[in-house]
Amino acid sequence: MKELDKSLPPTFTAKLSRAHGVHPRDLYAWRDDGRIIELSRGVFRRADAPPASYPDMIAVSHRSPRAILCCVSAAVIHDLTDEMPPSVQIAVPRRTHTPVITYPPVAVFRFDEATFELGLTSFEAGPGEPVRIYDAARTVVDLMRFRKRLGEPIAHAALHRYLAAPGSRPVLLLEYAEALGTFGPTRAALDVASAR
Repeated sequence: MKELDKSLPPTFTAKLSRAHGVHPRDLYAWRDDGRIIELSRGVFRRADAPPASYPDMIAVSHRSPRAILCCVSAAVIHDLTDEMPPSVQIAVPRRTHTPVITYPPVAVFRFDEATFELGLTSFEAGPGEPVRIYDAARTVVDLMRFRKRLGEPIAHAALHRYLAAPGSRPVLLLEYAEALGTFGPTRAALDVASAR
């Protein structure tokens, strides 16, 4: 059996391992003897890699590189909620193929192409492993947009936490809300939150 290729990154796909000359037989032998861990179908992590804070999110980002972490999953990262969603929530552009990922569980939201990357940023899900995510302001606005589906309490709690955080920008919330077609409800919630 071939030795584990030291040039492989901490998390990699089967496709990348083939590009490094690794035969699938060796790849699965490494998995079976614990040298690598299969995070999702075709996505592996070296057992000797530094621990990742969010391995599920890393796995999903490798399975669907264009996807962006959104809604409650993004709110968790931005410390806007204490809720733990039962699945990793990702956004994909409306006219693209919907990723089919059985593990980890995924909930897919389809967003308009014109505003798809509005508020896009990234965070380190593991050391040196960035994952695409919407910023805190966009996350609050998305929760307001989907408040009927995800719950009004989550949306309003996220708004309150966002406003209480240092560096919050209510004007940015309104700019995003206008671009995303939810200006009225966001403005009303912002007025109520500011009145307290």
